[in-house]
Amino acid sequence: MSSGQNAKNRAQIVEVLPPVAVDSPYSYFAPPALDLVPGDSVRIPLGKRDAYGVVWATDVAPAITGNLKTVLQKLDRPPLSQKLRDFIDWLARYTLTPRGMALRLATRAAEEAGPDTPRLLYRATGAAPLRLTPTRARVLEAAAGGLAFTKKALAETASCSAGVIDALVDDGALEAFSAPPESIAPPLHPAHAAPLLEPAQRAAAQALTDAVEAHGFKPFLLEGVTGAGKTEVYFEALAAVLAQGGQALVMMPEIALTAQFLDRFAARFGGRPAEWHSGVSPRKRARIWRATATGDIRVVAGARSALFLPFRDLRLIVVDEEHEGAYKQDDGVSYNARDMAVVRARFEEAAIVLASATPSIETRVNAQQGRYGYLKLDSRAGLRTMPTLAAIDMRVEGPPRGRWIAPRLALAIGETIARGEQALLFLNRRGYAPLTLCRTCGHRFRCENCDAWLVEHRFRRALVCHHCGHVERRPDACPECDSVDSLTACGPGVERLAEEVATLFPEARVLVLSSDFPGGAERLRRELEEIANGAFDIIIGTQLVAKGHNFPHLTLVGVIDADLGLGSGDPRAAERTFQLLNQVTGRAGRGDKPGHGLLQTFQPDHPVIAAMLSGDADKFYAQEIALRERAGLPPFGRLAALIVSATDAALAEAHARALARAAHALPPSPRYRVATGGDLPERDEIMLLGPAEAPIALIRGRYRYRLLARGPKNADMQAFLRDLLATAPKAQGGVRVQTDVDPQSFL
Repeated sequence: MSSGQNAKNRAQIVEVLPPVAVDSPYSYFAPPALDLVPGDSVRIPLGKRDAYGVVWATDVAPAITGNLKTVLQKLDRPPLSQKLRDFIDWLARYTLTPRGMALRLATRAAEEAGPDTPRLLYRATGAAPLRLTPTRARVLEAAAGGLAFTKKALAETASCSAGVIDALVDDGALEAFSAPPESIAPPLHPAHAAPLLEPAQRAAAQALTDAVEAHGFKPFLLEGVTGAGKTEVYFEALAAVLAQGGQALVMMPEIALTAQFLDRFAARFGGRPAEWHSGVSPRKRARIWRATATGDIRVVAGARSALFLPFRDLRLIVVDEEHEGAYKQDDGVSYNARDMAVVRARFEEAAIVLASATPSIETRVNAQQGRYGYLKLDSRAGLRTMPTLAAIDMRVEGPPRGRWIAPRLALAIGETIARGEQALLFLNRRGYAPLTLCRTCGHRFRCENCDAWLVEHRFRRALVCHHCGHVERRPDACPECDSVDSLTACGPGVERLAEEVATLFPEARVLVLSSDFPGGAERLRRELEEIANGAFDIIIGTQLVAKGHNFPHLTLVGVIDADLGLGSGDPRAAERTFQLLNQVTGRAGRGDKPGHGLLQTFQPDHPVIAAMLSGDADKFYAQEIALRERAGLPPFGRLAALIVSATDAALAEAHARALARAAHALPPSPRYRVATGGDLPERDEIMLLGPAEAPIALIRGRYRYRLLARGPKNADMQAFLRDLLATAPKAQGGVRVQTDVDPQSFL
């Protein structure tokens, strides 16, 4: 036997999971010198390349050892905890995702998480340069007093090029020296600015701090009307975590929410939490990933992907605005971050707070049935009152033809801005108009990749698909009949609304807020701050403005189309509309002056509109919960979607029908029962509905068919789906099958 083979026999055999589309780890020899333990990050040979992986198990005994490859390197990264690895395993099983892809959610940033590199700083030495020019004098003046700068910062301060700084170093007038990396985790102080809470807030905060101090899994719903001070309540739970030396995660659905939150957090704790979202640079994300794993970062505030950070000692998770659909990820691994946050808290033995003024039906039922603690704040903080709401019946008092703002709303806007207060106009449609057509031949502009109209964005002079991002220039003539000046915009978007506002109120300072405007998160933060400071009279926005913002000068909210969304076939349409209208009207009256809301609607008697006007949220929830229970819909039943797609419509439909046939051919299973034939299913049976062409049948050049599995709450839906996918013919010809357990979208 060769010496190399002897070495391999003495080596440890480990299982390594790479973050790719595989469900099982691979076995490798590990040289004893590596001293590997589960959770370690390693470099491994994978196919013809070297790849990153995580040790999933050690001291294993594979059936075949002769052809095993050897681990190449142990990487200098903190290991993933057993709790996080168990969570990843659970997520993969629940969502029917390959384990490697679930792991990738937790390790994507780790790919760049090398050791922190020192910073190179520059400071003046006191020596005179060989030649003193005005530019060099500015540099030395900026660096006077022993101040140290990075090269970029010093060049910007002195308005010079980096070459000038290099020349001063060569002359001995500046010196470069290494400094530790800039701290990514400023110290946080739990008693920095403890607030005076009102009695209801104090009672809720005490319940949360007791749960944190108990060091166990405990979920809570923190429900409170808009402006009730929910943030101040869960800040006290964060203070308890900091006092104990633990870590906490605060999840938010939108980057736009983080700006005001960070300022409030810093005012309370004397420093900011680490930010985690798509706007953070890859290098900074890598540093945050490492500092979270070592425990140096105590609090992270971030989007849904922050749920997979490798916390060393996670004691508390807060899911703010827990009802938001943005917590659901549909691309890649399909998961609901709200629900998965509860699961992770259970694995971490941590407390979790689901906070919302308009909680999801699922969360409210869990609270009412005692599975979650239920903390409720029924009134606004500081004796402020809720906004008064009224409907504008568009059938009776609608605007003139070609206008979208009813006279009564226009009058209210004029009176509001005359008092020096702000008005918000809400329309959940981006762009100028949702459809452009030719008045001569009727041609409608459609996306070439999707089954959708192109939305006109007049600010950009473009027609845009909001599903795939396709952009084309808006032509001057119809491409179908060559008619000139015959193209007309149909329906309003926020840009068209801004045009009408400029006509009605030419002296007003107007701002349009929409997620697709250039400038990204930084522009959005600046504009939100300007609104809060009173820099604008009228704000026009999409749902971006409905989420948790505090505008103290805003006293009037006008909803341009309160019916938008009620006509869809989505089983959550009423719930979502109620939540959205509550959130957006809740922006009014959060300062010292009372607020008002006007809802333009063609259905003033609709249960959602009636519930809004009455202010009786409990009655609305009771009605919706009863409807869900009678229909066996979540949370009283289970749903799972199968989305079949292909570049050829016939192939997609054929495979979808093959899946439906396979469901009826499944053998009996002790874990579930499948409904057969055309009869209505029994209450304990899973029924597969479809296939049917998706409402948006073509997206990004792929034709889509949907099947929907519906079953009782105790059904083993995952076992049914695994058996179905294993029994059905394998997808061929570019056909893809996406599994979405607990779907939120039915498009």
